Amino acid sequence: MSEKPTKIEFEILDYKRLENDFVSFKLEDGTVVKVKVDLDRVGKATNYKNPDGTPHYAISTAIKLSIVPPDKKFSVEKKSVKGTNTQPPGQMFS
Repeated sequence: MSEKPTKIEFEILDYKRLENDFVSFKLEDGTVVKVKVDLDRVGKATNYKNPDGTPHYAISTAIKLSIVPPDKKFSVEKKSVKGTNTQPPGQMFS
């Protein structure tokens, strides 16, 4: 009987998207919600198989939401924009 490995080693697999990037939903107020599921990393075990003999995979996923209001407008705090200065020129120190 062979010993089970203490660490499972993985080979990183490349992948390609087969279908659309987003699934879109339209809410009754006209807002569109777009959902994108993506893979961060996929690996296939090189020294381990599932109990039924099939390959063992490790898959990391990410979900991205995009919300588009009916008027297609949004706002952000001025301080969150890079390069903005809240002080007038020449008055950075008091």
